[in-house]
Amino acid sequence: MEVILKKDIPNLGYATDIVKVRDGYGRNYLIPQGFAMPATEANKKMNAETLKQKAFKEEKVRKEAEAMVKLLENVKVKIGAKVASTGKIFGSVNALQIAEALKEQFNYDIDRKKIHLDGDSVKEVGEYKAKVMLHKGVSVMVNFEVFAE
Repeated sequence: MEVILKKDIPNLGYATDIVKVRDGYGRNYLIPQGFAMPATEANKKMNAETLKQKAFKEEKVRKEAEAMVKLLENVKVKIGAKVASTGKIFGSVNALQIAEALKEQFNYDIDRKKIHLDGDSVKEVGEYKAKVMLHKGVSVMVNFEVFAE
């Protein structure tokens, strides 16, 4: 079954993409939840017109994302955490704390949902990398250091 996505869905596609999914997944989940619509000829024509209108706006946003990549490449974020004597952190460092640190230290406003860590969270002091997905096809690795407060 082919559907046209209305929203970005991780591991499936971005909004306005036409993707092929299993019949049950499309009929029972994507379409009733409002995440997709059936890829009929009329819907495909409507989608094509929407894509034409968004192309100019998309290019502007892509250029802004690429400019942000150049700013973030050389950034090293420092995040303080309470640490036990063994070097383990009380709790963990996650994407929300990285987003807040970017806002505080460099005044870059990045949504926490666009920051991806290997293993979901960091539980020890040290240097790590996080992948920031700024736009469709535009991402950057941000270095961050967790240190003892």
